[in-house]
Amino acid sequence: FGNAYRLTGNEAYKNVLIESARSLCTRFNEKTGCIESWNYRKAWNGKDEWFFPVIIDNMMNLELLYFATRVTGDSLFAKVANKHAETTARNHFRDDYSSYHVVNYDEETGEVLHRATCQGFSDNSTWARGQAWAIYGYTMAYRETKKTDFLNMAVHIADFWLNHPRLPEDGIPYWDFDAGQRGYVPDWNYDPQRFTIIPRDASAAAIAASAFLELSEYVTEGKKYVEAAEHILQSLSSSDYLAEPGTNCNFILRHSVGSIPHGVEIDVPLVYADYYYLEALTRYKNKRYSIGSSRKI
Repeated sequence: FGNAYRLTGNEAYKNVLIESARSLCTRFNEKTGCIESWNYRKAWNGKDEWFFPVIIDNMMNLELLYFATRVTGDSLFAKVANKHAETTARNHFRDDYSSYHVVNYDEETGEVLHRATCQGFSDNSTWARGQAWAIYGYTMAYRETKKTDFLNMAVHIADFWLNHPRLPEDGIPYWDFDAGQRGYVPDWNYDPQRFTIIPRDASAAAIAASAFLELSEYVTEGKKYVEAAEHILQSLSSSDYLAEPGTNCNFILRHSVGSIPHGVEIDVPLVYADYYYLEALTRYKNKRYSIGSSRKI
């Protein structure tokens, strides 16, 4: 609906967005300082309980709230978004700025009960798409607020990605940066014989590429983010990841991962991989970046 309103100016789309923002705000809790992702439930392992779970993916939802403040003049939406981003910055990241997937809160006290993963390899690993959501989310939050704390978060999270020793040469990450590594013990039925080749996640790469391009606009060392995005787009646009027309169930990109622990969407096309790939290409084309101009996409 956001893109539909941006492209058409149809007020009906704007009204849906405002109502959606109001609905999202009902999930905000003053004690925890963030927006609840899922209702109470048992974790996928059937053991842990999610009392007030918050996932890193939800950084992406904040753009809706900033939009609602902009078009209604009601600052409440942006205040909720800012508080959620601040709380997430404080509780979702390790000292090296790698992200947990899920933080579970006590909704009565706001205390962090435990930190975990749901779609990544293990609770202490770095799920690639979660890291990409975080880069994109904090870059967007800075765009909307100009709060330097958000920009600094985006830079630190992005640099963790770019400097990771296990980032493959083509720039397309494994589905989890730590999958199969010593010291990372999964709490699911992991069979290393099944994954002798660790799957990549094109969706994480596409999200990161789009975020890198926007982040490059806000920092003095933007060149390295443009180069990183360009490298990712070159790889995604190669025959290794780009599907032939009429194949791949008519999706654009191959080799994405939904959730290996849940046994779903393993090495398949995903619609959001295509979306952020197209968004990154559009951003790249519209800005006419000169970095690596001898290479054509």
